[in-house]
Amino acid sequence: MKVFKKAILPLKFKANAVACGIKRKNRLDLALFYSEVPAKAAVKFTSNKIQAAPLQLAKNNLKLNCNFQAIIANSGNANCFTGKPGLKDAQETQSILANELGIKKEAIFVSSTGVIGKRLQIDKIKIGVPEVVKGLSISGIDKAKKAIMTTDTFTKELTAKLKLGGKIVTICGVAKGAGMIAPDMATMLCYIFTDIEISKKLLEQALDTAVENSFNCITVDGCMSTNDTVIVLANGAAGNKPVNASGMDYKEFSDGVNLICLELAKMMVQDAEGATKFIQIKVAGARNARDAKKAALAIANSNLFKCAVYGENPNFGRIVAAVGASGAEVKEECFRVKVSDLKKKNINVDVDLNIGKSEAVVYSSDLTPEYIRINAEYN
Repeated sequence: MKVFKKAILPLKFKANAVACGIKRKNRLDLALFYSEVPAKAAVKFTSNKIQAAPLQLAKNNLKLNCNFQAIIANSGNANCFTGKPGLKDAQETQSILANELGIKKEAIFVSSTGVIGKRLQIDKIKIGVPEVVKGLSISGIDKAKKAIMTTDTFTKELTAKLKLGGKIVTICGVAKGAGMIAPDMATMLCYIFTDIEISKKLLEQALDTAVENSFNCITVDGCMSTNDTVIVLANGAAGNKPVNASGMDYKEFSDGVNLICLELAKMMVQDAEGATKFIQIKVAGARNARDAKKAALAIANSNLFKCAVYGENPNFGRIVAAVGASGAEVKEECFRVKVSDLKKKNINVDVDLNIGKSEAVVYSSDLTPEYIRINAEYN
């Protein structure tokens, strides 16, 4: 597997982005990702009970359609908590793009990210769609990856290339996310494109595993968003033999998707709003995997712990208290904690409960005055 720290679109994929006026100062805010041929899709959404109009629409489309060709995403407006008008706006976006591309509207995913509770400016979308379609190209990914950003300070992108059955298969991932990040996905959009030939069932299986080990293992502030979406499109253009569940090709592909998701997830934490530290928390010796993850997330979501890390204060009592409150099985006499040098940017927290063999790793950041400033001024 060859890994590239940039977005390289697979065969038959194109992209583009324009500034249509949803954001201020003529910033890119409407992105389009397009497969020239129908693609299979695997999708994961936030578990938040309040879900944005694009997610509602996507769920309906998934019931109707097995193949997809496009993702259109706007930033600056989440189109969430907008009721029936918001759903109508998402549907209209879908219809406008379908007419421009000459494909079925059910073959299109709509995504939004930004401020919750404001009506989407559909008139601006109408003007932007023809322009974004006209400029579709392979190199358009460089604009599209920027157009999905909100409070991000850098683009999140990664590409892996594999050789499967004599054919080169590409997996390209782009994402956004910097705040309002908690397990069961973050306030994030992640789009993964691949030209592998694979069944929908195996594609979903690979994504399920990857999300559980990546986007469900990060937290910045313990706040879950309403628009979180991960979509994988696989269009089969690489020409490989269909992947078999029991073969090595599936394992290599699954490993590739895992790598893409994990690295993108880490980038989100590294770009956490106002953060000065990247924290890896490993809990070992737990009774079971569930306890290990509960304990690790309890540390990662502890505001007291996160403030201590920002202040470079080695107060291990914050860790002990968080694990004790997590609900995981803990015995004081067995409990061991090790924390790396807090003056460095990358911090490792190792906890050993010494009562079992299970472990978990999660990623988090410190909590800073800058985080408060950013979110106090947002919207």
